[in-house]
Amino acid sequence: MRPGIPVFFYLLNSRNCDLPLFAMSLYTTIAPITITCHKRLSPYLEQEVKELGFAIEETFLTGVHSKGTVNDCIKLNLNLRCASQVLYSLKQFEAPDADAVYKNIVDYPWEQVIAEDGYFSVTSNVMNDTINNSMFANLRVKDAIVDRLREKTGKRPSTGSELIGVVVHLFWKNDEAELFIDTSGDSLARHGYRKIPGRAPMLEALAAATIMATRWDRVSPFINPMCGSGTVAIEAALIATNTRPGLFRLNYAFMHLIGYDAEVYHNEMDLLDKQIKDVPGLEIIATDYSNIAIENARKNAIAAGVTKLIKFSVCDFADTDVPKSSSGIMFMNPEYGERLGEETELETTYSLIGDFMKKKCGGYFGYIFTGNPNLAKKIGLKAKRRIEFYTSIIDCRLLEFELYDGSRRMVREPETEK
Repeated sequence: MRPGIPVFFYLLNSRNCDLPLFAMSLYTTIAPITITCHKRLSPYLEQEVKELGFAIEETFLTGVHSKGTVNDCIKLNLNLRCASQVLYSLKQFEAPDADAVYKNIVDYPWEQVIAEDGYFSVTSNVMNDTINNSMFANLRVKDAIVDRLREKTGKRPSTGSELIGVVVHLFWKNDEAELFIDTSGDSLARHGYRKIPGRAPMLEALAAATIMATRWDRVSPFINPMCGSGTVAIEAALIATNTRPGLFRLNYAFMHLIGYDAEVYHNEMDLLDKQIKDVPGLEIIATDYSNIAIENARKNAIAAGVTKLIKFSVCDFADTDVPKSSSGIMFMNPEYGERLGEETELETTYSLIGDFMKKKCGGYFGYIFTGNPNLAKKIGLKAKRRIEFYTSIIDCRLLEFELYDGSRRMVREPETEK
């Protein structure tokens, strides 16, 4: 059951009456859309965007370019698992310095986008030699918008750093600038259900992308030893049942634009409800040696509405129950040994992970997510694929192992990098 919608979102729609044509056109005019993501997630973001029926014009390291209206942005915001922000382009212009930025932005009809009693914030991505502090660029954008609104309405809107209202984003590289409405606000990479993150949690968007990178058919067993706060197991359950992140979030920046029509949003939410599917016999098993970790994982699963789909157990990873399967997935995210002295201690753990996969996971594909290639060698098995990812500032790999059962001989296949 999706959460209810606060009354103030309905009140926000009173601004739809007698709107200028320009304000309404944001919702019907096709313009460039940039959908951003964390580094190395763009192949999986591209896959998601295409599945929603959008054409991809370009895929780059941290996102994709497409086209659509603000109403299309609503659909993207509610559905995407791997995205960070959905940016709707307002204008492109030349900007050799901050004064040029101000002049171009003060000319924009903000009185038809931001309510005179509204709230807005500014974010930016700046790579210009005349600017050594991006906060100065943000200030010039804010000043331009405030000056325009004060001139046209006689009132000054509220501004601040919290992404709780309209969000304006400036991309400025060298002498070229582009101005966007960030229709998301807070990052979509955090899916909203995780109330207790636990120790060194995997970002929800990253967890979803790593699952998408596996060979999981979304009906076979999914085994997640060392589950920590449960993010990977929960994302697996959400993906298998086609439960979208939009069901866990109540506030988006697009809701605060003049002309926002809540009916479009509610229709999309209804579609999300209808798309959820049952997967009879689905087995997702998550274990951890820590009682606290399992307790937190259960709480997060309850918040995500998938607690009945995941079997949680407190045990050592080597004692995890692994059902017989010819197409199951075993996924582990062990520690990387980031601090001095930890790597040596973890060598035994990685060696035992290899033993566990060989002895108990026959017929499965095994996946180990790690940021330490030296420790990965201690697993003692040859990876079939090494899929590139990034977490925080750590260069990581999702290692894929094809684990044959006792009736089949292990075949050494060449390693490939994806």
